[in-house]
Amino acid sequence: MGKQKTYDTAVKQERAVLVGVIRPGEKPEETKEYLEELAFLVDTAGGKVEEVFTQKMLKPDRATFVGTGKLEEIKGYVISEEIDLVVFDDELSPSQLRNIERELQIKVLDRSNLILDIFAGRAQTAQAKTQVELAQLQYLLPRLTRLWTHLERQKGGIGMRGPGESQIESDRRMILDKISLLKSRLKLIDRQNETQRKNRVELIRVALVGYTNVGKSTIMNMLSKSEVFAENKLFATLDTTVRKVVIENLPFLLSDTVGFIRKLPHHLVECFKSTLDEVREADILIHVVDVSHPNFEDQINVVNETLKDLGAREKPTIVVFNKIDAYVSPEAPQMHEDEKVTLTLEEFKNTWMGQHNAPAIFISAIHKENLEEFKQLLYDKVLAMHAERYPYDQLLF
Repeated sequence: MGKQKTYDTAVKQERAVLVGVIRPGEKPEETKEYLEELAFLVDTAGGKVEEVFTQKMLKPDRATFVGTGKLEEIKGYVISEEIDLVVFDDELSPSQLRNIERELQIKVLDRSNLILDIFAGRAQTAQAKTQVELAQLQYLLPRLTRLWTHLERQKGGIGMRGPGESQIESDRRMILDKISLLKSRLKLIDRQNETQRKNRVELIRVALVGYTNVGKSTIMNMLSKSEVFAENKLFATLDTTVRKVVIENLPFLLSDTVGFIRKLPHHLVECFKSTLDEVREADILIHVVDVSHPNFEDQINVVNETLKDLGAREKPTIVVFNKIDAYVSPEAPQMHEDEKVTLTLEEFKNTWMGQHNAPAIFISAIHKENLEEFKQLLYDKVLAMHAERYPYDQLLF
Protein backbone atom coordinates (compact mmCIF):
# COMPACT_ATOMS: atom_id res chain seq x y z
CA MET A 1 0.00 0.00 0.00
CA GLY A 2 1.18 3.50 -0.76
CA LYS A 3 1.86 5.99 2.00
CA GLN A 4 -1.38 7.62 3.15
CA LYS A 5 -1.59 11.37 2.71
CA THR A 6 -2.16 13.48 5.81
CA TYR A 7 -3.62 16.95 5.83
CA ASP A 8 -3.15 19.66 8.43
CA THR A 9 -6.68 20.85 9.23
CA ALA A 10 -5.70 23.04 12.20
CA VAL A 11 -6.67 26.70 11.88
CA LYS A 12 -3.55 28.80 11.35
CA GLN A 13 -2.87 31.04 14.34
CA GLU A 14 -2.79 34.64 13.18
CA ARG A 15 0.38 36.55 14.00
CA ALA A 16 -0.19 40.11 15.18
CA VAL A 17 1.62 43.31 16.07
CA LEU A 18 0.25 45.84 18.55
CA VAL A 19 0.36 49.63 18.23
CA GLY A 20 -0.13 52.14 21.03
CA VAL A 21 0.27 55.89 21.48
CA ILE A 22 1.88 57.21 24.69
CA ARG A 23 0.18 60.46 25.66
CA PRO A 24 1.64 63.26 27.79
CA GLY A 25 1.53 62.42 31.50
CA GLU A 26 1.12 58.71 30.89
CA LYS A 27 3.53 56.64 32.95
CA PRO A 28 5.62 53.92 31.23
CA GLU A 29 4.12 51.24 33.50
CA GLU A 30 0.61 52.36 32.50
CA THR A 31 1.44 52.03 28.81
CA LYS A 32 2.98 48.62 29.47
CA GLU A 33 -0.14 47.44 31.29
CA TYR A 34 -2.53 48.70 28.59
CA LEU A 35 -0.57 46.89 25.88
CA GLU A 36 -0.26 43.72 27.98
CA GLU A 37 -4.04 43.76 28.32
CA LEU A 38 -4.36 44.23 24.54
CA ALA A 39 -1.99 41.26 24.05
CA PHE A 40 -4.22 39.21 26.37
CA LEU A 41 -7.22 40.20 24.23
CA VAL A 42 -5.40 39.02 21.08
CA ASP A 43 -4.53 35.75 22.84
CA THR A 44 -8.18 35.33 23.91
CA ALA A 45 -9.23 35.86 20.28
CA GLY A 46 -6.82 33.13 19.17
CA GLY A 47 -3.90 35.20 17.86
CA LYS A 48 -0.23 35.49 18.79
CA VAL A 49 1.52 38.81 19.41
CA GLU A 50 4.94 39.05 17.71
CA GLU A 51 5.88 42.70 18.29
CA VAL A 52 4.70 45.92 19.97
CA PHE A 53 5.15 49.42 18.54
CA THR A 54 4.64 52.58 20.58
CA GLN A 55 5.01 56.28 19.81
CA LYS A 56 4.97 59.32 22.10
CA MET A 57 2.51 61.88 20.74
CA LEU A 58 0.54 64.86 22.04
CA LYS A 59 -2.50 63.34 20.32
CA PRO A 60 -3.03 60.66 17.64
CA ASP A 61 -2.60 61.71 14.01
CA ARG A 62 -5.98 62.46 12.41
CA ALA A 63 -5.12 60.57 9.22
CA THR A 64 -3.04 57.58 10.31
CA PHE A 65 -3.22 57.57 14.16
CA VAL A 66 0.59 57.25 14.38
CA GLY A 67 3.11 59.40 12.48
CA THR A 68 4.07 58.52 8.90
CA GLY A 69 7.59 57.48 9.98
CA LYS A 70 6.23 55.06 12.58
CA LEU A 71 3.73 53.68 10.06
CA GLU A 72 6.63 53.02 7.65
CA GLU A 73 8.48 51.20 10.43
CA ILE A 74 5.42 49.05 11.14
CA LYS A 75 5.00 48.35 7.41
CA GLY A 76 8.62 47.20 7.12
CA TYR A 77 8.18 44.77 9.99
CA VAL A 78 4.81 43.51 8.70
CA ILE A 79 6.30 42.71 5.29
CA SER A 80 9.56 41.16 6.51
CA GLU A 81 7.89 38.99 9.18
CA GLU A 82 4.76 38.17 7.14
CA ILE A 83 2.41 39.46 9.84
CA ASP A 84 -1.34 38.78 9.43
CA LEU A 85 -2.86 41.43 11.64
CA VAL A 86 -2.17 44.87 13.17
CA VAL A 87 -4.13 45.86 16.30
CA PHE A 88 -4.35 49.44 17.62
CA ASP A 89 -5.05 50.06 21.33
CA ASP A 90 -7.64 52.78 20.66
CA GLU A 91 -10.72 53.10 18.50
CA LEU A 92 -9.80 54.20 14.99
CA SER A 93 -12.02 56.49 12.95
CA PRO A 94 -13.29 55.10 9.62
CA SER A 95 -10.82 57.32 7.71
CA GLN A 96 -7.88 56.28 9.92
CA LEU A 97 -8.76 52.63 9.45
CA ARG A 98 -9.03 53.09 5.68
CA ASN A 99 -5.73 55.00 5.42
CA ILE A 100 -3.76 52.57 7.59
CA GLU A 101 -5.12 49.53 5.79
CA ARG A 102 -4.34 51.07 2.40
CA GLU A 103 -0.75 51.61 3.53
CA LEU A 104 -0.14 48.28 5.27
CA GLN A 105 -2.18 46.09 2.90
CA ILE A 106 -3.20 43.68 5.67
CA LYS A 107 -6.06 43.37 8.13
CA VAL A 108 -6.18 46.21 10.69
CA LEU A 109 -8.28 46.13 13.86
CA ASP A 110 -8.74 48.54 16.72
CA ARG A 111 -9.41 47.64 20.35
CA SER A 112 -13.19 47.96 19.93
CA ASN A 113 -13.33 45.64 16.94
CA LEU A 114 -11.16 43.09 18.73
CA ILE A 115 -13.42 43.07 21.81
CA LEU A 116 -16.51 42.78 19.60
CA ASP A 117 -14.90 39.80 17.87
CA ILE A 118 -14.23 38.06 21.20
CA PHE A 119 -17.83 38.72 22.26
CA ALA A 120 -19.06 37.26 18.97
CA GLY A 121 -17.12 34.08 19.62
CA ARG A 122 -18.32 33.82 23.23
CA ALA A 123 -22.04 34.61 22.88
CA GLN A 124 -24.21 31.61 23.72
CA THR A 125 -27.78 32.74 24.38
CA ALA A 126 -30.13 34.37 21.89
CA GLN A 127 -29.93 37.60 23.89
CA ALA A 128 -26.12 37.79 23.88
CA LYS A 129 -25.90 36.85 20.19
CA THR A 130 -28.45 39.53 19.30
CA GLN A 131 -26.66 42.15 21.41
CA VAL A 132 -23.26 41.38 19.89
CA GLU A 133 -24.60 41.33 16.34
CA LEU A 134 -26.28 44.71 16.90
CA ALA A 135 -23.06 46.18 18.33
CA GLN A 136 -21.02 44.84 15.41
CA LEU A 137 -23.41 46.23 12.80
CA GLN A 138 -23.43 49.64 14.51
CA TYR A 139 -19.63 49.58 14.51
CA LEU A 140 -19.44 48.45 10.88
CA LEU A 141 -22.01 50.86 9.47
CA PRO A 142 -19.69 53.90 9.05
CA ARG A 143 -16.94 51.57 7.79
CA LEU A 144 -18.91 49.90 4.99
CA THR A 145 -16.97 51.59 2.16
CA ARG A 146 -13.70 50.17 3.39
CA LEU A 147 -15.13 46.73 4.05
CA TRP A 148 -16.64 46.30 0.59
CA THR A 149 -13.19 46.48 -1.04
CA HIS A 150 -11.60 44.60 1.85
CA LEU A 151 -13.99 41.64 1.50
CA GLU A 152 -12.57 40.79 -1.92
CA ARG A 153 -9.48 39.41 -0.17
CA GLN A 154 -11.02 38.54 3.17
CA LYS A 155 -10.16 35.11 4.54
CA GLY A 156 -11.91 35.25 7.90
CA GLY A 157 -10.01 35.05 11.18
CA ILE A 158 -9.84 37.47 14.10
CA GLY A 159 -12.16 40.43 13.70
CA MET A 160 -14.29 38.73 11.08
CA ARG A 161 -16.68 36.65 13.19
CA GLY A 162 -20.28 37.62 13.78
CA PRO A 163 -22.68 39.11 11.24
CA GLY A 164 -20.79 37.55 8.31
CA GLU A 165 -20.02 38.57 4.76
CA SER A 166 -23.57 38.48 3.41
CA GLN A 167 -24.74 41.37 5.59
CA ILE A 168 -21.59 43.44 5.05
CA GLU A 169 -22.03 43.09 1.28
CA SER A 170 -25.60 44.30 1.56
CA ASP A 171 -26.32 47.95 1.03
CA ARG A 172 -26.66 50.53 3.81
CA ARG A 173 -30.45 50.29 3.83
CA MET A 174 -30.38 46.55 4.51
CA ILE A 175 -27.90 47.07 7.36
CA LEU A 176 -30.14 49.74 8.90
CA ASP A 177 -33.18 47.45 8.53
CA LYS A 178 -31.27 44.67 10.24
CA ILE A 179 -30.28 47.00 13.11
CA SER A 180 -33.93 47.99 13.52
CA LEU A 181 -34.98 44.32 13.56
CA LEU A 182 -32.34 43.43 16.17
CA LYS A 183 -33.43 46.33 18.40
CA SER A 184 -37.03 45.10 18.23
CA ARG A 185 -35.90 41.57 19.06
CA LEU A 186 -33.92 42.85 22.06
CA LYS A 187 -36.95 44.78 23.36
CA LEU A 188 -38.97 41.55 23.25
CA ILE A 189 -36.21 39.63 25.09
CA ASP A 190 -35.98 42.46 27.66
CA ARG A 191 -39.71 42.23 28.33
CA GLN A 192 -39.44 38.46 28.80
CA ASN A 193 -36.49 38.92 31.18
CA GLU A 194 -38.37 41.57 33.12
CA THR A 195 -41.27 39.15 33.60
CA GLN A 196 -38.86 36.49 34.85
CA ARG A 197 -37.28 38.96 37.29
CA LYS A 198 -40.70 39.95 38.66
CA ASN A 199 -41.51 36.30 39.28
CA ARG A 200 -38.46 35.94 41.54
CA VAL A 201 -38.69 39.32 43.26
CA GLU A 202 -39.30 37.82 46.73
CA LEU A 203 -35.67 36.63 47.08
CA ILE A 204 -32.72 38.90 47.90
CA ARG A 205 -30.62 39.35 44.77
CA VAL A 206 -26.82 39.37 44.84
CA ALA A 207 -24.68 40.19 41.76
CA LEU A 208 -21.01 39.39 41.20
CA VAL A 209 -19.23 42.30 39.53
CA GLY A 210 -15.59 43.05 38.77
CA TYR A 211 -12.93 43.50 36.15
CA THR A 212 -12.68 40.72 33.57
CA ASN A 213 -10.70 37.62 34.59
CA VAL A 214 -10.73 38.19 38.37
CA GLY A 215 -12.39 34.88 39.29
CA LYS A 216 -16.11 35.75 39.42
CA SER A 217 -17.17 32.51 37.72
CA THR A 218 -14.99 30.42 40.05
CA ILE A 219 -16.71 32.08 43.04
CA MET A 220 -20.11 31.53 41.37
CA ASN A 221 -19.31 27.81 41.01
CA MET A 222 -18.13 27.59 44.59
CA LEU A 223 -21.20 29.30 46.09
CA SER A 224 -23.85 27.73 43.86
CA LYS A 225 -22.20 24.31 43.41
CA SER A 226 -22.88 24.67 39.69
CA GLU A 227 -20.60 24.53 36.69
CA VAL A 228 -20.38 27.99 35.14
CA PHE A 229 -17.71 28.15 32.43
CA ALA A 230 -14.47 29.58 33.84
CA GLU A 231 -11.01 29.86 32.29
CA ASN A 232 -7.99 32.15 32.25
CA LYS A 233 -9.25 34.23 29.32
CA LEU A 234 -10.85 37.64 29.10
CA PHE A 235 -14.66 37.60 28.92
CA ALA A 236 -14.93 33.86 29.63
CA THR A 237 -18.43 34.68 30.90
CA LEU A 238 -20.57 36.71 28.52
CA ASP A 239 -24.13 35.70 29.35
CA THR A 240 -25.49 36.59 32.77
CA THR A 241 -26.02 33.41 34.80
CA VAL A 242 -28.50 33.40 37.69
CA ARG A 243 -28.54 30.64 40.30
CA LYS A 244 -30.53 30.08 43.48
CA VAL A 245 -28.05 29.71 46.36
CA VAL A 246 -28.75 28.52 49.90
CA ILE A 247 -26.30 29.23 52.74
CA GLU A 248 -27.44 27.39 55.88
CA ASN A 249 -31.22 27.92 55.71
CA LEU A 250 -31.16 31.19 53.78
CA PRO A 251 -31.98 31.22 50.03
CA PHE A 252 -31.04 34.07 47.69
CA LEU A 253 -30.36 34.64 43.98
CA LEU A 254 -26.78 35.01 42.74
CA SER A 255 -25.91 36.35 39.28
CA ASP A 256 -22.57 36.35 37.46
CA THR A 257 -22.18 39.26 35.02
CA VAL A 258 -19.87 40.14 32.14
CA GLY A 259 -16.47 41.44 33.28
CA PHE A 260 -15.71 45.14 32.93
CA ILE A 261 -12.64 46.41 31.10
CA ARG A 262 -11.03 49.72 30.17
CA LYS A 263 -12.26 51.37 26.97
CA LEU A 264 -15.19 48.96 26.58
CA PRO A 265 -16.73 49.88 23.19
CA HIS A 266 -19.70 52.18 23.77
CA HIS A 267 -21.77 50.09 21.30
CA LEU A 268 -21.35 47.13 23.66
CA VAL A 269 -22.14 49.11 26.81
CA GLU A 270 -25.32 50.34 25.15
CA CYS A 271 -26.30 46.90 23.86
CA PHE A 272 -25.52 45.10 27.09
CA LYS A 273 -27.61 47.38 29.29
CA SER A 274 -30.27 44.69 29.56
CA THR A 275 -27.65 42.14 30.68
CA LEU A 276 -26.40 44.68 33.21
CA ASP A 277 -29.94 45.08 34.57
CA GLU A 278 -28.92 42.28 36.94
CA VAL A 279 -26.40 44.73 38.41
CA ARG A 280 -28.83 47.64 38.52
CA GLU A 281 -31.57 45.59 40.17
CA ALA A 282 -29.36 43.68 42.61
CA ASP A 283 -29.80 44.26 46.34
CA ILE A 284 -26.15 43.49 47.16
CA LEU A 285 -23.02 43.61 44.98
CA ILE A 286 -19.99 41.37 45.44
CA HIS A 287 -17.10 43.31 43.90
CA VAL A 288 -14.43 40.71 43.10
CA VAL A 289 -10.85 42.00 42.83
CA ASP A 290 -7.77 40.10 41.62
CA VAL A 291 -5.40 41.15 44.42
CA SER A 292 -2.47 39.46 42.62
CA HIS A 293 -2.74 41.89 39.69
CA PRO A 294 -0.04 44.61 39.89
CA ASN A 295 -2.58 47.35 39.16
CA PHE A 296 -5.65 45.99 40.90
CA GLU A 297 -6.46 49.41 42.38
CA ASP A 298 -6.79 50.85 38.85
CA GLN A 299 -9.12 47.96 38.01
CA ILE A 300 -11.19 48.74 41.12
CA ASN A 301 -11.54 52.32 39.84
CA VAL A 302 -12.64 51.13 36.35
CA VAL A 303 -15.34 48.94 37.93
CA ASN A 304 -16.50 51.71 40.27
CA GLU A 305 -16.76 54.17 37.37
CA THR A 306 -18.79 51.64 35.37
CA LEU A 307 -21.07 51.02 38.35
CA LYS A 308 -21.49 54.78 38.68
CA ASP A 309 -22.53 54.98 34.99
CA LEU A 310 -25.08 52.23 35.65
CA GLY A 311 -26.45 54.06 38.70
CA ALA A 312 -25.36 51.19 40.97
CA ARG A 313 -22.38 52.72 42.77
CA GLU A 314 -24.21 53.28 46.08
CA LYS A 315 -25.54 49.74 46.46
CA PRO A 316 -24.47 47.72 49.53
CA THR A 317 -21.19 46.09 48.47
CA ILE A 318 -18.86 43.39 49.73
CA VAL A 319 -15.33 43.69 48.32
CA VAL A 320 -13.78 40.26 47.80
CA PHE A 321 -10.02 40.26 47.25
CA ASN A 322 -9.45 37.00 45.38
CA LYS A 323 -6.23 35.12 44.47
CA ILE A 324 -4.42 35.85 47.75
CA ASP A 325 -2.33 32.74 47.01
CA ALA A 326 -0.71 34.68 44.14
CA TYR A 327 -0.37 38.03 45.93
CA VAL A 328 2.86 39.92 45.25
CA SER A 329 3.73 42.86 47.52
CA PRO A 330 3.21 46.11 45.60
CA GLU A 331 5.30 49.19 46.27
CA ALA A 332 3.69 51.45 48.83
CA PRO A 333 3.77 55.26 48.48
CA GLN A 334 7.39 56.26 49.04
CA MET A 335 8.52 58.68 51.71
CA HIS A 336 11.76 59.34 49.80
CA GLU A 337 12.67 58.68 46.20
CA ASP A 338 15.47 56.27 47.12
CA GLU A 339 13.23 54.22 49.43
CA LYS A 340 11.18 51.32 48.16
CA VAL A 341 8.57 50.10 50.59
CA THR A 342 6.46 47.00 50.02
CA LEU A 343 3.30 45.92 51.79
CA THR A 344 2.72 42.39 52.99
CA LEU A 345 -0.78 41.01 52.48
CA GLU A 346 -1.53 41.54 56.18
CA GLU A 347 -0.29 45.16 56.01
CA PHE A 348 -2.38 45.76 52.90
CA LYS A 349 -5.46 44.33 54.65
CA ASN A 350 -4.99 46.71 57.58
CA THR A 351 -4.37 49.65 55.24
CA TRP A 352 -7.49 48.89 53.18
CA MET A 353 -9.68 48.35 56.23
CA GLY A 354 -8.46 51.60 57.72
CA GLN A 355 -9.27 53.60 54.58
CA HIS A 356 -12.63 52.10 53.57
CA ASN A 357 -15.89 51.44 55.35
CA ALA A 358 -17.16 48.75 52.95
CA PRO A 359 -16.98 45.14 54.21
CA ALA A 360 -14.01 43.29 52.68
CA ILE A 361 -12.76 39.70 52.74
CA PHE A 362 -9.54 38.16 51.42
CA ILE A 363 -9.85 34.72 49.79
CA SER A 364 -8.44 32.26 47.30
CA ALA A 365 -11.44 30.76 45.48
CA ILE A 366 -9.33 28.21 43.65
CA HIS A 367 -7.58 27.00 46.83
CA LYS A 368 -10.71 27.45 48.98
CA GLU A 369 -8.96 29.73 51.49
CA ASN A 370 -11.18 31.79 53.84
CA LEU A 371 -14.33 30.64 52.05
CA GLU A 372 -16.25 29.93 55.26
CA GLU A 373 -15.55 33.48 56.49
CA PHE A 374 -16.73 34.82 53.11
CA LYS A 375 -19.93 32.75 53.26
CA GLN A 376 -20.60 33.96 56.80
CA LEU A 377 -20.14 37.60 55.79
CA LEU A 378 -22.48 37.13 52.82
CA TYR A 379 -25.01 35.24 54.96
CA ASP A 380 -25.08 38.04 57.56
CA LYS A 381 -25.52 40.69 54.84
CA VAL A 382 -28.37 38.83 53.08
CA LEU A 383 -30.06 37.92 56.36
CA ALA A 384 -30.04 41.53 57.57
CA MET A 385 -31.55 42.73 54.30
CA HIS A 386 -34.15 39.94 54.27
CA ALA A 387 -35.16 40.74 57.88
CA GLU A 388 -35.53 44.42 57.00
CA ARG A 389 -37.60 43.73 53.88
CA TYR A 390 -39.68 40.83 55.22
CA PRO A 391 -39.89 41.34 59.01
CA TYR A 392 -42.57 38.66 59.44
CA ASP A 393 -40.22 36.00 58.02
CA GLN A 394 -37.68 36.39 60.81
CA LEU A 395 -39.05 33.40 62.67
CA LEU A 396 -37.84 31.21 59.79
CA PHE A 397 -34.20 31.96 60.53
